Amino acid sequence: MLTDLPAPAGPLSFAADRAGTARRVLLSARTPESTPMPVDRVPAWLAEQARRGEYRVTPVPFALLRGWHFEEGSGDLRHESGRFFSVEGLHVHADGLPARGRRQPIIVQPEVGLLGIVAREIDGVLHFLMQAKMEPGNVNSFQLSPTVQATRSNFTGVHQGRGIPFLDLFLERGRSRVLVDVLQSEQADWFLAKRNRNMIVEIDEDVETGEGFRWLTLGQLLRLLRLDNVVNMDSRSVLACLPTAGAGPAAGAGPAAADDPADAAALRSFHDPGAPSVHGTTEVHSWLTGVRALRELVQRRVPLREVAEDGWRFSGTEIGHASGRRFRVIGADVAASNREVGSWTQPMIQPQVPGLMALIVKRIRGTLHALVQARVDVGHLNVAELAPTVHCRPADHTGPGSEPFPPFLMDVLTAPAERFRYDTVQSEEGGRFYHAENRYAVLEAPDDFPEDLPEDYAWLTFAQLTELLAHGNYLNVELRTLVVCAHTLY
Repeated sequence: MLTDLPAPAGPLSFAADRAGTARRVLLSARTPESTPMPVDRVPAWLAEQARRGEYRVTPVPFALLRGWHFEEGSGDLRHESGRFFSVEGLHVHADGLPARGRRQPIIVQPEVGLLGIVAREIDGVLHFLMQAKMEPGNVNSFQLSPTVQATRSNFTGVHQGRGIPFLDLFLERGRSRVLVDVLQSEQADWFLAKRNRNMIVEIDEDVETGEGFRWLTLGQLLRLLRLDNVVNMDSRSVLACLPTAGAGPAAGAGPAAADDPADAAALRSFHDPGAPSVHGTTEVHSWLTGVRALRELVQRRVPLREVAEDGWRFSGTEIGHASGRRFRVIGADVAASNREVGSWTQPMIQPQVPGLMALIVKRIRGTLHALVQARVDVGHLNVAELAPTVHCRPADHTGPGSEPFPPFLMDVLTAPAERFRYDTVQSEEGGRFYHAENRYAVLEAPDDFPEDLPEDYAWLTFAQLTELLAHGNYLNVELRTLVVCAHTLY
């Protein structure tokens, strides 16, 4: 348990020292088991939560969406309250697109949601309070969610539902110790400039959690991240923001070196701020700033009906592209007895094919480096964010009318199995996306893999990536997933 915590100065919650937190994060990551909840019982616990109530998600025609309507004139799909979100049209001009640009449906949700995890020390080890939460888009209903996962409409009561447990620990200043607090983006190909507040706060008191919550170490969560569709996207996003730099040798109090050279390289990459790196921090910032300054991204919201000019077709049950690629907008009728509201209807986005999010890593100068790209997506708030080496839907690059292969896709598709250090299927955000899954992979490149790269790519250490995660809109949500999954490499 925490003891002798200083009182907050003034009205603000007090923030933790990043290097000290990094050392505690490493200890938690190296604690693969815990008394409060054995890790092998977590899947059964999630299944039991699903059996305890009524959960049903049924695709329905748009005409059966309660409270939703297509706006006269624009055709935009909106809620009668004027809140939650809307489905509108977006016209984008960007490098690599035809001169006339591209039109597509996009989710517009200007309000900032809260993704918050409560932490506390149990037996001297940092634990995280995870929630078993049903989301309508999850392929398996229940996954491990943050302690609090709510939109502003949720926690201000627009939905007129039940209260949200533990919300006060995040919204009332001085109630807790802040470990992480940063605005981060969501999927920029389906959302327009969407951001959530990612928070981790620490308490020094025992709290009543109930059947829907369990305390887990980071080591347990890393073991669960080896399984398909157990830890949800929002949890992955928040956990990725935990600081790691400063727990290694340069901090003077790091752990003993790993026996395996590959593990040692990964350990240095995350936790040793003095480890050799290809690029310095100033150079990394300058590179990304240059991409943002020189690449074109012009966004214009247009009436949803205008996307028909780019091959989008409207019916009573979906809005989909004539090519059969990309995604479609559908309606869903949801019943969930454990949610703040027991039943509702809503539009959802359903991708046509799964994606591939792959991170190529390589030991350079004894430190593991990740190959990342500065990627421009249609919905980005600030032109470009750092993304995985490969970020695509491979099926979009085969067959008639397909797009050219992106860099390094063939390297991933042809890599031998022994090169993959991490390889699972993970769900994307289940509140807005229906059965959206991507394959997430980390593979180690051979020694002769070229270090010279296209101008939009760079080698960064994981410590550099996690330090960038102290700020918003640097790493996209897919790369954040791979950062936390890469903790499993040591």
